[in-house]
Amino acid sequence: MPHRLEPLVIRHAHRLPAPTGPAGQGGVAARQFDSALLSVGFKLSAELLRHLSGLAEETVLDVAARTLGTVREMAGDHVRHNAYFIDFPANVPGTFDFWMRCITEALADDTTRDRTLAQLSTGTVDLLTLPSYGTYQHTYAEMLAAHDELIAAAGDRMTVLHLGGALDAELTALYLALAGSTTPLGEEGLRDLRLLAGHCAGGPQPEAIPVRENRAVVNHARLDAGAGLLLDTVTDVLRLACALSDGDVTLTVPTRFRSLSRPVRRALLAGLDAVVAAAPAKLADVTAHREMFKRLGERLHPHEYPRWPHAADVFAVARGEKEARSFDSRVEELLGAGDLTSAVRLLAAAPGKLFRSLDRLLRACRAQDERDAVVAAAEQAAPQVSGRVLLSVREHLHNRKEETGERRVFVNRLGRAWVASDTRPPVLPPERERLIAALDAETRRRLPAPGHLLIDPDVLDVTLPLSGKATAAGLGVLPRGSLSPVDGDLLRFFVYWKQTRRSTDYDLSALMLDDAYATVTWLSYTNLTELEGEHSGDITDAPDGASEFINLRLGAVRGTFIVPQVNIFAGENFEETEESFFGFMLRDTEQQGRPFEPRTVRMKSELRGPGMVALPLAFLRGGDGRWRAKWLHLYLKGSPNANRVEGNRVSVATLLRGIVEHDYLTVRHLTGLMADRATATTLWDGKTIPDGPVTYIGLERPDGLHPDSRVITPENLRDMIPA
Repeated sequence: MPHRLEPLVIRHAHRLPAPTGPAGQGGVAARQFDSALLSVGFKLSAELLRHLSGLAEETVLDVAARTLGTVREMAGDHVRHNAYFIDFPANVPGTFDFWMRCITEALADDTTRDRTLAQLSTGTVDLLTLPSYGTYQHTYAEMLAAHDELIAAAGDRMTVLHLGGALDAELTALYLALAGSTTPLGEEGLRDLRLLAGHCAGGPQPEAIPVRENRAVVNHARLDAGAGLLLDTVTDVLRLACALSDGDVTLTVPTRFRSLSRPVRRALLAGLDAVVAAAPAKLADVTAHREMFKRLGERLHPHEYPRWPHAADVFAVARGEKEARSFDSRVEELLGAGDLTSAVRLLAAAPGKLFRSLDRLLRACRAQDERDAVVAAAEQAAPQVSGRVLLSVREHLHNRKEETGERRVFVNRLGRAWVASDTRPPVLPPERERLIAALDAETRRRLPAPGHLLIDPDVLDVTLPLSGKATAAGLGVLPRGSLSPVDGDLLRFFVYWKQTRRSTDYDLSALMLDDAYATVTWLSYTNLTELEGEHSGDITDAPDGASEFINLRLGAVRGTFIVPQVNIFAGENFEETEESFFGFMLRDTEQQGRPFEPRTVRMKSELRGPGMVALPLAFLRGGDGRWRAKWLHLYLKGSPNANRVEGNRVSVATLLRGIVEHDYLTVRHLTGLMADRATATTLWDGKTIPDGPVTYIGLERPDGLHPDSRVITPENLRDMIPA
């Protein structure tokens, strides 16, 4: 069981739990292991290489086999990436010439000639009826034989695997970090926490579990282990019931509850009864999820357990048989009556709600004394508000301009995005600036003294992960709004999908926009070649998996923005496929190699969101001529089928503009606050490592840091968010 969880440590921490086994002469096997890792863009740290070299050869080979499988999947190299055009990106034909070739081949085929002639007589030909269109015309082995070996370059990605501690210690540390996270986890994080919670239920537990979704996952494990449940709201019980039914613990998507055993029903009812008995006002929380509580009541049968009357009250409220006025309704009543002072006084008892209501309260103020009262209440409540909310409100206030009519981007927890005009009255500068100063002061107070602060400059424009929902699972992925440098001559996107049941056609496209967000050109299956680059060809069915690529010469791009996208033309959506992911590679001009080379992969992210069009990231050319990636993690609703880049150009441009013009709170903000308490602050030059312990913040952990150093990389960036 523990070895089955080892990949979690490698993925989340880029650490290999210290392998154990008989001592021996494993140096040769360790160097072979390191060489194999290099081909996938990974390598062993010097410390890890030494450790493996002291073990028996058989042990090293066993570790290598397990680890290579994990890192190949991280880079997307665990599947076969074939391309429709065998020598892509060379010799990609023009779109019209290619289509005419497919028609000619169909006319030469006795089985399709008559059908094709009939279509030609109408003036329209369905490409999908042509036998050579949309399916591979060569094997994967034949494609490999058509390409030279990749020439290694200094710019290839190199992800270092560091030596970890004992496996159980690493699993416990990862469990404590995920369970005790101050920000919500993404889908992958919750899934991994579920595995870890079951393994670690009998061991050390976090001092606090502030995120409710995490608490539900931990409670599921505690229930299975016979331990006491961590419950202080009725919604905690509802989330636990969702976890027990393999449903959505975020409560975003309704869960179909399963039949539950009597012991489980008793545990849930006892938990509900205890929560309400201790604080009857918490019955008001039922109204926010009334329908889900009603369905849960049908599974729990509370009438069979009269000894828990307070639990029965929960379902009576859900059915409308008992009134429980919510906190929010009382606030709304006061605001509706124009009694702002009383509303602020009431909200002061719920600091988190007060902070989430600040913009509305300030807009409702009619006089300066009311504005002063709102700001004073916020200043007094700030120490009781979570760090995540403090930073979220700080970012919000920073983006509240005095002008109205600006674009406002909305992104829900699933990544579905839309844009609307911002017609709200402004938050006046005096109050905005006073609140920002108070938020910064409170955040600075909570941040730990970093000692010697060592910062990789490339991490400064990474957005703070205030929610795991703003980051997809994968390798090299950064939170929505982050900027990261792009260094290379050739940029290549890739998408891979494997259908589960139905024939499925995904289309990779790239839209080029100018500095006014107007379309310059695009690459897609309808436009295979342009000055900027080439498309690898359209694959329309993926029973064994399929890949599409776009190759771009960055120096030839005529626009300011490059927006890759994945359109669902037909078949299964992103959440129905067996597997689907997107990524990009960077190469030097002289590097040839296969269409997919794992050591050149800079980013690979899972496609697992709502909507029919995925927008993982965009590329922006700055005034200095350098390209940077802007991370989006967005999904457009799109059409039920036949989505194409030509049909969503306006929507994509509007969304991109909203994201680009929004100022996200970044690592630069927090490091600026931390520097006030640092003994020294150094921007790392990529070479010199200080002798003593440091707090290092960067995109990758350098080899050779002092063992007592605190290391923050994108994998644990959430640890920067103060509690």
